Amino acid sequence: MDYLIYGIFALIIFFLVHGMLPTKGIKQISTLDLKQQLNHRNKQYIDVRTPGEFKVNSIRGFQNIPLQQLPNKLDGLSKEKEIIVICQSGMRSSKACRLLKKQGFQNITNVKGGMSAWS
Repeated sequence: MDYLIYGIFALIIFFLVHGMLPTKGIKQISTLDLKQQLNHRNKQYIDVRTPGEFKVNSIRGFQNIPLQQLPNKLDGLSKEKEIIVICQSGMRSSKACRLLKKQGFQNITNVKGGMSAWS
């Protein structure tokens, strides 16, 4: 019985850790790196926070597409341009990046730490 409990515990830990690891093929940048890349015409900047969060504090040049709405807004994004994704902490943007990757987008970048790290 103890082995079963340990096995279940190990499986839960595996899925928790696996969910936090960056997805292969998705770049990770710091907010400092983002500052150097802002306003490039060949990039798309997406903020996946809620409209309320975006209204309170946002970065010029970022388009607000809340994570829940992203699957319905993919047609408005170019697969030819890099997509840089931000949220409040980096968790929702990581989910958004995985969704974009599954939908065939190739050049995707997540901002580590999100708006919490932006100064």
